[in-house]
Amino acid sequence: MNESYRTVAGPGEDRFDVRGSEFIGYVSPAETIQEAESFIHKITDIHADATHNVPAYRIRAQPLREYSSDDNEPSGSAGKPALNVLQQEDLENVVAVVTRYYGGTKLGVGGLARAYARGVKVAVADAGTVKQRPHERFEIHAEYDDSGTVRGILESTQVEFDADYDASVTFSVRVPVDDAADLRDRLRSATSGRVSFN
Repeated sequence: MNESYRTVAGPGEDRFDVRGSEFIGYVSPAETIQEAESFIHKITDIHADATHNVPAYRIRAQPLREYSSDDNEPSGSAGKPALNVLQQEDLENVVAVVTRYYGGTKLGVGGLARAYARGVKVAVADAGTVKQRPHERFEIHAEYDDSGTVRGILESTQVEFDADYDASVTFSVRVPVDDAADLRDRLRSATSGRVSFN
């Protein structure tokens, strides 16, 4: 799972009407099933009054995890068409939710399938797509004396990180999988082995 993959560049959102029903499509990057589920809960909470909130996601794991739900729409009319768009676009580490406010006119299974697929397509178009390298996250624990050295290395390698200054310093980093071992080696040698990782 170390090869690069396509995903959305960031959150995306768009809306449209079909015969009186309002559809709102949302997508977001998600690196874990927990992130995907929490995005689904967030959108469902925002639109608690909606008729349906239809989720779909594809998360890189061993094996690839795919999920969708019709959320009480007729079977096969909502979740599968939403997931199909993510599959056709070859997007991974992505979550989508299409919200529907019913407008009084039934759309039929074909009409629903087209509308839910369109909901994902417009949100993906709004977000844009990028090639992404697989990343891993870990924490670096350093004493204050070494924290400047660690921060300098992280900044020079342009790694994403957050620093938490407490009794000691914890750096939470997100680094491409292919670069992680080298980074740990550099940090160990720069601090004479005084940093720890988890």
